[in-house]
Amino acid sequence: MTRRPLLAVAAITIAVAAGSPQLAGDTAPDGGQAPRAVTKPWTAPRTPDGKPDLQGNWSNATLTPLERMGKDALILTDEQAAAIENRTKEVSDFRDLPSDPNRPPPVKGGEDRPLPPGEQTFIERLSASAGGKVGGYNNFWLDPGERVLRIDGKPRSAMVIDPPEGRVPALTPEARQRSMQRAADTKKYREFDHPELRGLAERCLTSFGSNLGPPMLPNYFYNNNYQIVQTKDHVLILTEMVHDVRVVRLGTNLQHPPKTVRPWFGDSIGRWEGDTLVVETTNFHPLQQYRGASENLKVIERFTRASPDQILYRFTVEDSTTFTAPWTAELVFNRFDEMIFEYACHEGNYALANILGGERAKEKRQAAEKKQQ
Repeated sequence: MTRRPLLAVAAITIAVAAGSPQLAGDTAPDGGQAPRAVTKPWTAPRTPDGKPDLQGNWSNATLTPLERMGKDALILTDEQAAAIENRTKEVSDFRDLPSDPNRPPPVKGGEDRPLPPGEQTFIERLSASAGGKVGGYNNFWLDPGERVLRIDGKPRSAMVIDPPEGRVPALTPEARQRSMQRAADTKKYREFDHPELRGLAERCLTSFGSNLGPPMLPNYFYNNNYQIVQTKDHVLILTEMVHDVRVVRLGTNLQHPPKTVRPWFGDSIGRWEGDTLVVETTNFHPLQQYRGASENLKVIERFTRASPDQILYRFTVEDSTTFTAPWTAELVFNRFDEMIFEYACHEGNYALANILGGERAKEKRQAAEKKQQ
């Protein structure tokens, strides 16, 4: 895992001069005007079966949140985008400064991490809530991204484009009731009674947040990297975070399995609509409750190779028993040429065993103290 600056989107143009290597606007040998150059539009490379080639290593790291914050318009000004990016670099540089070896120990319960003065960004607020006052990873390990999301060269304030206000629709009454019931069921147990009460990411079962999804979203933490491998009949998507893999079956007459079959990341069926790969995923695992979704969740993804170094990724979430309306968002995957290494989540991971072991030791101590009373 290294910090990888997002790659700029390259635009390739090929000038074709009719019968002459001269450029448009040059003077022909006879003194007349040389023929104008013809710009050939960029087309995506093709696989042996003639489909757009989506293969390679990609990153969706960005400083842009899923939903719009405050009253920002969908399109930011260049000045607004630059302010976010500059502030992010300033905070990162500040946190990279050497620690004072003579500093006093932190107070009990932890303390707020120091920050340079200025308005906090979305990433700053998110990272503060993740570690709390006790803190977690130091800045060396973090790689949330360095740039605001840009589509068609325009900086975005959020990924959600429908509804127009840029917010995920409200939950239905049924979804709110499910959420309250899950909370009530959880309270029947203590937090560290058994491993199944811990989160999927903590147990190294799935990627953090919705990295592999679907929808596939950045975690604003690190390892927002993917590898895509493509054949005539399948597309395989590997995410670096917890090295999860999705296998998308391709075909026009494919069917999802019975509702009793529910893989961790659902069942994905893909088809080509022109140069866009359209993937429909249903049959999500019941523990994969994206934003409180139900077993009726369906996600439609659209992958379009927009340039040599970018894939436009658009998705629509449908679940009438959870959201009051379907909603759509879009972001980009930027190509990079570095390797993706295995994220060995459980290798040398003593955290879960220590948490549960510590709780059992606490129970024994409390039982012994009770006997002495």
